[in-house]
Amino acid sequence: MKKTFLLLSVLLGIAFALGAQNRIQTEEVSSSLLGHSVKVNVCLPRYFESSDRHYPVLYLLHGLYGVHTDWENRGGLRAVLDELNGTGEAAEMIVIMPCAGDPDVQHVQNGYFNMPGCPYEDFFFEELIPAMEQKYRCGGAKQLRAVAGLSMGGGGSVVYAQRHPDMFSSCYGMSAWLDNQMNQVRQPENQDNKLYITAMSVREHSALDFIDNADEKTVQALRGVKWFLDCGDDDGLLQLTTDLFLKMKRRGIPCELRVRNGAHTWEYWHTALRLSLPFASRNFTF
Repeated sequence: MKKTFLLLSVLLGIAFALGAQNRIQTEEVSSSLLGHSVKVNVCLPRYFESSDRHYPVLYLLHGLYGVHTDWENRGGLRAVLDELNGTGEAAEMIVIMPCAGDPDVQHVQNGYFNMPGCPYEDFFFEELIPAMEQKYRCGGAKQLRAVAGLSMGGGGSVVYAQRHPDMFSSCYGMSAWLDNQMNQVRQPENQDNKLYITAMSVREHSALDFIDNADEKTVQALRGVKWFLDCGDDDGLLQLTTDLFLKMKRRGIPCELRVRNGAHTWEYWHTALRLSLPFASRNFTF
């Protein structure tokens, strides 16, 4: 009888533990600026509903050809965060993953910057952040807010933190698309080609040019953000990452750099989560 009771207790404990994990849900944020709703995946900590705690928040951005579900479906976000919460390497946090594109990059606008007919950056700061942080009891101040992303989202995260250093405690750019020399992009016959517009927006919002042109006041503000750049040694964007790192170092802006074995792949970004989530956690101030 005692053995049966003990076994039942263990099984109930396992079932409770398995049920008390981070979970993903999908939202739609209505945008008057964009003229349509934007889908957003939200990762909520265990016990979110049963507590009144205020949480830190990480805005995690997908890449070109991607959507809001990529970080969960392809990157395994929830499982990684469960593991890191369990070991104490990552804080319990809200993770916000907004959609900023579509796999049909030729006909659907992708990108995190303001473009003709698509003021995405305005939407992000004026509509998305206020709506999410009010609904999910998170963020509300620089010390409780971080941004990270991969490729197009890596560049978006870096430029967002450059242009809004008062908003983020840290920024983690993975395989970041940081600049784009337009003479390397063939101009299409159709000037409405969405991929071309995206490429132009990356050039116009060059993270490298931003550092070159920053005055001392701006540089001082950038020193108030914790920076981490992470790119694979076989990634075609590695040169941009190392160039930005060196420019930041020359301007006296502390920045961590990791060049690890890998390419521009989900295998690389999945492992990057194990670095980026603890990095954001270390730089939240509670």
